[in-house]
Amino acid sequence: MSALAELLAEGRERRIYSGAAWSVGGAEGPLDRGWTGSRGWEGPPLDGDDVWDLASVTKPIVGLAVMALVEQGTLGLDDTVGTHLPAYRDGDKADVTVRHLLTHTSGIPGQVPLYRDHPTRASLLEAVRLLPLTARPGTRVQYSSQGFIVLGLVAEAASGQPLDTLVERLVCAPLGMCDTVFRPDAGRRARAVATEDCPWRGRPVVGEVHDENAAVLGGVGGHAGLFSTLADMELLGAALAAGGRGLLTPATFALMTAAHTDGLALRRALAWQGRDPVGSPAGEVFGPDSYGHTGFTGTSLWVDPATRRYAVLLTNRVHPTRAGDGIVALRRAFNDAAALPPPVASHRGHGVE
Repeated sequence: MSALAELLAEGRERRIYSGAAWSVGGAEGPLDRGWTGSRGWEGPPLDGDDVWDLASVTKPIVGLAVMALVEQGTLGLDDTVGTHLPAYRDGDKADVTVRHLLTHTSGIPGQVPLYRDHPTRASLLEAVRLLPLTARPGTRVQYSSQGFIVLGLVAEAASGQPLDTLVERLVCAPLGMCDTVFRPDAGRRARAVATEDCPWRGRPVVGEVHDENAAVLGGVGGHAGLFSTLADMELLGAALAAGGRGLLTPATFALMTAAHTDGLALRRALAWQGRDPVGSPAGEVFGPDSYGHTGFTGTSLWVDPATRRYAVLLTNRVHPTRAGDGIVALRRAFNDAAALPPPVASHRGHGVE
């Protein structure tokens, strides 16, 4: 086995997840890829065609669709929320811009479990609208899933199209990502990897979005809800390593992946996390201009433009519970190994019965 295969097989042995899939490569595709474990602790072995809940890796994919709208002139980075959403015009978010939302500097609170008190889409969206800002826009980086919910609404209003249609039209279809969808159909659900035995739902979650706020929204949100496969994420990784090939012009892509939070404590690009000085999920080897994103279910995508290298990691670390934080160190170790000189090309799977 490759070093990556050994590392991720060890993660299963430590019960961080029941299964993991990975791919490391460049603009021309994967150099090392594989999978280890099973779709659930009592599920079938992974076969490489498995469907994974991307969780917050949804955010940069939605961000790519938003940047395509910006490139087309449909949306502007300095457009305000109030410009596109009339219900927000008299509130404290009226002057929050698209740029603020993309860089998590909107001041909209971060991880708020609104689903507990707002069981319908309409009531949850109203609760998002009424959340008081915790900082003046542009003054602090505060990771905000609620901010990306608002971003999705802005993109829909500006384009006149639903968010899932935008992502399919502007990101997935151009790259041939045929299995990257919100709300998987029955065929994809049959290939889905299990996530949490959810106390709120009273059952294990398989093939439906793990994020509870996204579930109330009907499975489609700017912050979470996308499912994908290893093969599709390789297509995305290769496009990113090639400078946004097939998605955005070089100038727009450079703008998207550049740091936009100079002077603030954390490094953020547009919908991407930059490599922070301390504790970055990128690890220690990826370069200072690298960018990426992680997902609560145990997913990760990281790209280094200097080496044109991508690293994709898909796991179900919330299965059967979200207790434990072993994924944090493992993800960093994975990225460190992935950023080293290219391994010998291999296409191997390590299913566990």
